[in-house]
Amino acid sequence: MELPKFNETFLPILEVLKNGSIIKGRDLLRIVEEKYYSDLPDELLSQTTKSGDRLIENRIAWGKSYLKKGGLVHYPQRGFVQITEKGKSASKESVNLENIQSDVINFYEPEYTRNSSGDALRLDASPQDLIDSGFEQIEREVKDELLGKLKEVDPYAFERIILVLLKKMGYGDFIETSKSNDGGIDGIINEDQLGLEKIYIQAKRYNANKVRETDIRNFIGAMSGDTQKGIFVTTSTFDEKAKTKARDAHHKIILLDGSKLVDLMHKFNVGVQTKNVYEVKALDNDFFDSEEV
Repeated sequence: MELPKFNETFLPILEVLKNGSIIKGRDLLRIVEEKYYSDLPDELLSQTTKSGDRLIENRIAWGKSYLKKGGLVHYPQRGFVQITEKGKSASKESVNLENIQSDVINFYEPEYTRNSSGDALRLDASPQDLIDSGFEQIEREVKDELLGKLKEVDPYAFERIILVLLKKMGYGDFIETSKSNDGGIDGIINEDQLGLEKIYIQAKRYNANKVRETDIRNFIGAMSGDTQKGIFVTTSTFDEKAKTKARDAHHKIILLDGSKLVDLMHKFNVGVQTKNVYEVKALDNDFFDSEEV
C-alpha cells in the first residue's frame, strides 16, 4: 500500500467537482483526501515532502494544477476551483496520463525520462516527487562517502568524532579517556550540562567485522558503578548476539551502527557542509487575496 501518485488524483478531483460547484482550493484537498484516502494508514498520510508539506495534500494539489493545465478545471476566482465543460465530458478512460499528456503534461513525452545519473524516473512522479527524489539520491551518496571516510580515519580520531557529534546533539562536556589504558571506555560525556548523569562511550572503527557479544560484554564490564548508561558506536554492524546482550543488560546500552551514525552526522552537520541552497518558490495566494491587490 502506498500513497496515490499525483496523476491518480485526477479522477477523484473531477468526481468531487462534477456537480459544477465552486470549491475553495484548500477545501478541495481536504474533501478529496477524506472521501478517497482516509482509509490509508496514518504512517502514509503523515508522510511529508522535503520541505515539510503533507505529501498527500501536495500530490492532490499537483493533480489539480495539471488538470487546470489540461483545461479540465479552472479557477473562476481567487483561491477557488471549478470543473470545466471539458472536464465534465471527459470519460474515465480518457483521464489518464497517456491520453491527456499532450494537454496536461506536454513536456513529458516518453514513458520514462532520465536524470543526470541515467536513472529512470517515472512520468507519474510530480515535480515535487522529482525534487525530493533528487535530494534523497544526493543524501544517500553523501552518507555513503561519509561512512567510507570514517572507516579510513585513525581510530583515535574516530573516537573524537563521536564525542564531537554527541556534543553537537546537545549533551554536556566530554572527557576523552587515556588511550593507553581506557579499559574499553573511549570517552565519558555528561547527559546534562551540570554533569549529574554520565554516559560512557565505546567507539569501534571496523571496516567489515561485526561487533560481537563479547565486545558488548567487555564494554558493560568496563563501566564503573557511577553510571548505568552507555553508547556503543561502530562503522560496521552488530551481530544478533551483540544486540541481544545489549538489550538484556541491566545497563541502558544504545547501539549505533554505521548507517545510524552517518544519519546523525548528516543531521547535525558533523563532517559535512552545505554546498548549495536552492529556492523553490510557490504562488502566494494570500497576496492575491489581500485587500492591497
